[in-house]
Amino acid sequence: MPQSPGFTVCTPPGRHTHPSEGELMHQPDHGYEDDVTYASFEPIPPPPRRRRRPAFVAGAALAALVLIPLAVDRAAAAHAESRTATAFQQGMGTPERPQVHVHGLPVLTQLASGTLRHVEITAHDLPADGSDRPLPVTRLDLDLRGLTKSDDDTEARARSARATAFLSYPDLSNALGLEVSQGAGPGRISAKVQLPFGDEITVTTTVSAASGNRITFGKFTVAGGALPSAGETLLNKIFDRPIRLRNIPDGLHLRSVTTTATGLSTHFSGKSVTFRADDGSQSNSTQDSASYGSA
Repeated sequence: MPQSPGFTVCTPPGRHTHPSEGELMHQPDHGYEDDVTYASFEPIPPPPRRRRRPAFVAGAALAALVLIPLAVDRAAAAHAESRTATAFQQGMGTPERPQVHVHGLPVLTQLASGTLRHVEITAHDLPADGSDRPLPVTRLDLDLRGLTKSDDDTEARARSARATAFLSYPDLSNALGLEVSQGAGPGRISAKVQLPFGDEITVTTTVSAASGNRITFGKFTVAGGALPSAGETLLNKIFDRPIRLRNIPDGLHLRSVTTTATGLSTHFSGKSVTFRADDGSQSNSTQDSASYGSA
């Protein structure tokens, strides 16, 4: 009998139907077999890590090849700097050892060739004994190129050099016998002059560089009062006479003098600049060159 839409055929009560053998054969199996494994669901192990010990050893060896020569070279530079500082102090008679820096790598190669390419020296309080108008150098900065020494270690010579010497106003005052300070305007200094009966006037003059490493003074002008003729004669005598800087290495030539708030800044340059070693005593009245030990 054909079925009507919307109705289902029910099996009468008490009547049971059994699947046929064919239906049993085509019934889908929703279970799992006992021999099914889960290997396909296990995580895939990561690939074995590469051993980096050989690379680390190679890197450490390479670093040693670089650092050990640098350490040896630095030790050689420190030794050269120490010897130079000691010799300079003994030759120039400075109260403290100067600061010395050897530039350029490798220093061992420079020492083997007998020439240091670039050396900087900073020294303080260079005395100027043995002169009737001594003017100490408060600070000397040397920039040396191509420094070599003699076979007997009594002389060192730089192919070229530049230097700056600072001269304090207190030292300049002692040399001139006047209280000196910076003047109004570039290249000018002022000096106070005591007059009879307690009066005081101020005079100003110019400073400039002259041949022979000399500092010269221009014609002075008076401010703040009248200057007696005796005072004018005395000042003329003081300023007409240059001050010669005798504690400067031989071969350096004074190029310029500038005034600062605390002193004079003098600039030098030269070629074939010589430093000589002695027993530490200087006679600047007879020597124009400074003393210096072997580098």
